Amino acid sequence: MTSSSLRELPSVERLLRDERLSALAGAYSHSAVVQLVRERLDCERSKGLSGKPVSTADALVEGVLARARAAWSVWPGRVVNATGVILHTNLGRAPLSLAAVDAAKGAAAGYSNLEFDLERGVRGSRQARIGELLASVSGAESGIAVNNNASSALLVLSALAYGREVVVSRGESIEIGGGFRIPDVMRQSGAHLVEVGTTNRTYVRDYEAAVTERTAVILKVHLSNFTMSGFTHSVDLGDLVELGKSRGVPVVHDMGSGCLLDTSRYGISHEPTVQESVGCGASLTMFSGDKLLGGPQAGIIVGDAEHVGLASSHPLARAVRMDKMGLAALGATLRTYIRGRAEAELPIWRSISVSAEEIEGRAMVWRAAVGEGDVVEARSVIGGGSLPGQTLPSYALALSPSVGPDSFSAALRGYEIPVVSRIEDGRVCLDPRTVAEDEDVYVLSALRSALGR
Repeated sequence: MTSSSLRELPSVERLLRDERLSALAGAYSHSAVVQLVRERLDCERSKGLSGKPVSTADALVEGVLARARAAWSVWPGRVVNATGVILHTNLGRAPLSLAAVDAAKGAAAGYSNLEFDLERGVRGSRQARIGELLASVSGAESGIAVNNNASSALLVLSALAYGREVVVSRGESIEIGGGFRIPDVMRQSGAHLVEVGTTNRTYVRDYEAAVTERTAVILKVHLSNFTMSGFTHSVDLGDLVELGKSRGVPVVHDMGSGCLLDTSRYGISHEPTVQESVGCGASLTMFSGDKLLGGPQAGIIVGDAEHVGLASSHPLARAVRMDKMGLAALGATLRTYIRGRAEAELPIWRSISVSAEEIEGRAMVWRAAVGEGDVVEARSVIGGGSLPGQTLPSYALALSPSVGPDSFSAALRGYEIPVVSRIEDGRVCLDPRTVAEDEDVYVLSALRSALGR
């Protein structure tokens, strides 16, 4: 590429005179748009110097506009989850209830009594109100909330076991999503990991032999994101609590998903509940807020007042605390349980409890509306590291588009309100179980658009 060709590149000022970029500068800021234009021109100069043809002025403008859309669009944005995966980690896990959304908006809109005691007119605690709600739903003496369950584990181990030993079954020394490993969090907390038993079989006697004067905590970790079957044995929480009491060692239970309802009522295996963990006498029980609880991302710690107090007063508690919007949404979610309205008002429990017949009916409506595809039997999964291997009977609209499943799925995701489907046996499948009824209009619009109608 010659220097004369490079000189043909338009200047920043010339590109900014294009009405499309003028409008962009009006919507954002002049300096921000100038920065994008300069970055684009720098790329073109590099292309020219390497012997590649440079873009036209019109292509440069389109490139700047595309970059602005990618960099400045609202994120994360709303999508419709038609995959049938109820707690889809990549799609934000649990969708919030209307009450939780309203509460978060209210907390964000102006000033709030986040850390102010209105009755006494003095500084208050952001954990006081949420602690009362957590105690109410769990049966524990006290509770606090932090920003996620990994933080719960780090905080609890730092507060209770720094410089001392934590005994855990080798089969529960696990890794969860994002590379988070129990041994790693132990090291970060300053605690020393003592693994007992074997990968597949651990007995009370293994814990008994490992407990010494250096033991600070006996930790039980619920296998919430995988299953282990066959020649296996694990120790019940109640037996560990009995051992802990006899040796003066607190038992901490990491439950992961944090279920408050009996899942066996919906045709799936019983998931241990928070109330059961508290009832067994665990000193502390830890779980997530955005899994089976159905609320915002949070790490929740409930238990006896002494050990909750140790965690809440640790310096790390401030570093991992929740913000006002998260606390407001979590509080609204917990009040939904207190009112006995979880199935009716929390989206994940509506998705879990809805009947296969109702789902089939919605899929048939979709089929009639677009005039394409077949309504087929399907299986919905819980997802999000909860109830591994458990599925619910469902139905899906399955399509075999002429453009191929990958291109068709991409077209659905490219709609104004993206619709995320799944591909199964070479067909594009959309499961109504994870689609709110008021989202049907988006599904049908996206399908008609992708079908060229």
